[in-house]
Amino acid sequence: MSQGAEPVDHPVDPTTTEAWHRLRTLADGFTPDLRAWFAEDGSRVERLSFAAADLHVDLSKALLDDDVLAALLALGEAVGVAARRDAMLAGERINVTEDRAVLHTALRVPRDAPAERRPRVDGHDVVDEVHEVLDRVYAFATSVRDGSWTGVTGERIRTVVNIGIGGSDLGPVMAYEALAPYRQEGLECRFLSNIDPTDVALTLQGLDPATTLFIVSSKTFGTLETLTNARMCRSWLLEGLAGSGDVDRDEAVARHFVAVSTALDKVADFGIDPDNAFGFWDWVGGRYSLDSAIGTSLVVAIGPERFAELLAGFHTMDEHFRTAPAAENVPLLMGLLNVWYSDFLGAQTHAVLPYSQLLHRFPAYLQQLTMESNGKGVRWDGSPVVTDTGEVFWGEPGTNGQHAFYQLIHQGTRLVPADFLAFAEPSYPRTDTHDSRSVDVHELFLANFLAQTRALAFGKTADEVRAEGTEESVVPARVFTGNRPTTSIMAPALTPSVLGQLVALYEHVTFTQGVVWGIDSFDQWGVELGKKLALEVGPALDGDADALAAQDASTQALIAYYREHRSR
Repeated sequence: MSQGAEPVDHPVDPTTTEAWHRLRTLADGFTPDLRAWFAEDGSRVERLSFAAADLHVDLSKALLDDDVLAALLALGEAVGVAARRDAMLAGERINVTEDRAVLHTALRVPRDAPAERRPRVDGHDVVDEVHEVLDRVYAFATSVRDGSWTGVTGERIRTVVNIGIGGSDLGPVMAYEALAPYRQEGLECRFLSNIDPTDVALTLQGLDPATTLFIVSSKTFGTLETLTNARMCRSWLLEGLAGSGDVDRDEAVARHFVAVSTALDKVADFGIDPDNAFGFWDWVGGRYSLDSAIGTSLVVAIGPERFAELLAGFHTMDEHFRTAPAAENVPLLMGLLNVWYSDFLGAQTHAVLPYSQLLHRFPAYLQQLTMESNGKGVRWDGSPVVTDTGEVFWGEPGTNGQHAFYQLIHQGTRLVPADFLAFAEPSYPRTDTHDSRSVDVHELFLANFLAQTRALAFGKTADEVRAEGTEESVVPARVFTGNRPTTSIMAPALTPSVLGQLVALYEHVTFTQGVVWGIDSFDQWGVELGKKLALEVGPALDGDADALAAQDASTQALIAYYREHRSR
């Protein structure tokens, strides 16, 4: 993308642009025929395949022709994606409803980056601050990994429990699962988020308080769910250590709890030594915070060197988004393509299908990233949106999904664009013996990955079904229409760097869509109302008559049911 002009105070109405009208005209007469497109254009795959860092991205099976692609690129230019990107990277306050900069990209800028590549907030270079915190996190993680950090009884830490919710949980647990081959042996991480007491019970099950360390992740140290779970864990710790001799309670909490927070007074009130609190900044949104101190549990698990590789992967994709020409800019192209699907072709959901069991939490991570970012009904200037916004992101690993929901994607009436992810090298051994033959299981796995995108794209005609000898009455049920859009993303292996590239790719895809729709992708006011009302409903559950009277009739009836059936 070329360097953009200064971002405007008001978003461009995309529906007033010539590009939007062109796309509407193209959509009205759009009859995709991937079979014909591939047959008639021998260069389609080459022209629509792109390199972004270590990722190979194939858009050739997208519902995309040259006219649509040209109009989408024109739309991106018309709404000022480049200008807003440059404003974000420079540290301007593009999160307008909270009057904040948006600088998650600064979390992965190298320490020795040149001055022109070092983002500033209110004229202040933030890169040194980022690395000061990183250095502290790395030192702490190293002390846990090498055993020099011990619990109050002198035993080394064997289990780290990360207590957070939303971005303080989804990112770390996703990356911990994805990078399982890189974890230190004998050191386990668990993740606690839900306020359901069952989550606490199951997370702590089988653990030894003397060898368990808790990381409480809450920027304000006031998140209801996180602090409630932290207090329950503190009680469990102290009760469990009560039989370990003369253990000082304050020292026990100080040795078994650290915090990721900037509210040092609240951290100290809880019993955590403020020296063991790692902060981050208001220009880092929760769902963009994996690569901040929120990732401390991950650093403990995989080590500082591997975490640095993760950050480098993020940064490589940031640089691609910043510098690649529009026609080769993968996050831009994928974001614009998603707009085409959702606003012009009527798609409402988007599947992400990783052919890697290690990425089984990746779709859940993307749910927060995309839906909390772009599930908005007003634009960044407060005016109503003029288009549909957001998509419902969902998915499961292949091949599990093939035996669950792929039926709908293949033959259902709804258009479901799908991203398929796969890796050339497996993370674990891959051979099996069958009928005295050595079977490469990973290749069997990848055969499914390749077959599914082929089947979705090209389908199966009635004549092809008949040629198999199928009874005529069954032919309609076995026809596949094809022309179901997919994007294929491959990489050599699922390394820390590649994981960082994947996450940053979807961050910038989400950003691109938000700019087209004119929304603030970096606030999340939609999560606030329910949290506020929960505080008002709580007393009613406990028998407060005035609080009960303030509820609506349905809520009153549900509370009455609860009080009638509870055990206490």
